[in-house]
Amino acid sequence: MSQTRILSVNAGALPLVAELRARAQELKVAVSTGAAGETLIDAGASVTGSLEAGRLVTEICLGGYGTVAIHPSERLPRWPFALTVRTSNPVIACMGSQYAGWQLTSAEDEESYFAMGSGPARALAGKEGLFKDIAYADQSETATLVLEAASPPPEALVRRIAHDCDIAPEQLTIVFTPTQSLAGSVQIVGRVVEVALHKAHELHFDMSAIVEGIGTAPLAPPHPDFLTAMGRTNDAVIYGGRVLLAVTGPAEAARALAEKLPSSTSADYGKPFKEIFSRYDGDFYKIDGTLFSPAEVQVVALETGETFSAGKVDAELIDASFG
Repeated sequence: MSQTRILSVNAGALPLVAELRARAQELKVAVSTGAAGETLIDAGASVTGSLEAGRLVTEICLGGYGTVAIHPSERLPRWPFALTVRTSNPVIACMGSQYAGWQLTSAEDEESYFAMGSGPARALAGKEGLFKDIAYADQSETATLVLEAASPPPEALVRRIAHDCDIAPEQLTIVFTPTQSLAGSVQIVGRVVEVALHKAHELHFDMSAIVEGIGTAPLAPPHPDFLTAMGRTNDAVIYGGRVLLAVTGPAEAARALAEKLPSSTSADYGKPFKEIFSRYDGDFYKIDGTLFSPAEVQVVALETGETFSAGKVDAELIDASFG
């Protein structure tokens, strides 16, 4: 049996969910039971939340197969704290769990609720073609879903999510936190390795060759305005993110990946994300998809020991974004 069939991201997330619940008062999150019997964890909508809650939510997004640390950094003098993500199972943790690829819309009114689902539950539902590409599926009697949202899904949608995961609603945990919150800011910046994996996938790189990933990005200060908060969290990665991937296979493939990975390869590179978003009249899908990647990358070719580097951190654009 292959490794991808052994690791369960939903099982891996369970201890982290339990910790978030146990420390709810300390971390300023709210735990409740929804109308369908699901567990709801509000990490920043009607409560303050916290950076530590965001750190745990990010590790939940990774299905328990990655570690997240918030620490001092001297890379950007005006912004002295950063977030670092490490994973020895980058494809499963980032693409099989963390990636926000499950489109969730309420059944009653297509405009009433919309969110992109991330986290371990995706690997049970298997709604995305991505899972065939990475040859991964999970089996679990419990599921955890993470939403970058200001409210939980309505009951009918919760029941559909549980049905798609083939579990009872009572076995489903939904963690939600808006972009503007402390925890939301952390969990979005915490996708710094995931965006590199996603771009590698879009570049048709052999995903099975990526065996280790580590990335760091400045901790974006939250902002009460959604567009400003979204801009800051994206800019933290696009202009401040640094990622190292260790890969097997030919060194030339590693070199080619490094050259194509940085965000600076995008035609939309060079302005704070909020400005880019406004330029396209708020249509996220008109933005060049290659922009969503780290500023600076290193790809280590394990076959030869060579390291290929490309891109660079742009302190001026981070300053312009963070204010």
